[in-house]
Amino acid sequence: MRGFDYRSLQLEGADIYLRAPRRGDFKAWSSIREQDREHLEPWEPAWPEFANSKMDWRGRFTGWRAAWQRGTGATFFVFQRTDRRLAGSVGLSGIKGGAANSAILGYWLSHEFIGRGYMTEAVNIVSRWAFHSLGLSRLEAGTLPENQKSQNVLERCGFRKEGLAREYLEIAGRRRDHVLYARLVGDRVETREET
Repeated sequence: MRGFDYRSLQLEGADIYLRAPRRGDFKAWSSIREQDREHLEPWEPAWPEFANSKMDWRGRFTGWRAAWQRGTGATFFVFQRTDRRLAGSVGLSGIKGGAANSAILGYWLSHEFIGRGYMTEAVNIVSRWAFHSLGLSRLEAGTLPENQKSQNVLERCGFRKEGLAREYLEIAGRRRDHVLYARLVGDRVETREET
């Protein structure tokens, strides 16, 4: 895949908007991640000692930007439309063309914004963008078996459960099984705008 022009890209939703991270987002990102550390850590790879620091941000930001430029990843920050506050992140990694023509979806949301439908909206927005703008055929996502909230988001967004992958990813310092989901370009999804 070739790179994406992320600098001016903004994806619009009813209650949220999505855009690529910018250098000036560090304080908001660091603050929300540190505030929600207890909420996020159990669901993510082990956090380094310097998590949420300027050094952590520089490494992540450089990686996000490089993935955008190579066309292998697309990280979006999710902002609440009413007050433009950072609420979380959703993104695609492992973007592949050719026979695979697919990507892996991942996301996190601040505890403060759970229950407002923001992540369901964000996943639907990114899925439509991936299928229509990138021309992908398949999106995949994995959740820990006990993460029912994440599974509910995926199911509301038209992802179908495909099975269990043993020791799929390292989460919180150890290899963990994941329930795998996928959504295909032709899958019909009822969105809020359609109901």
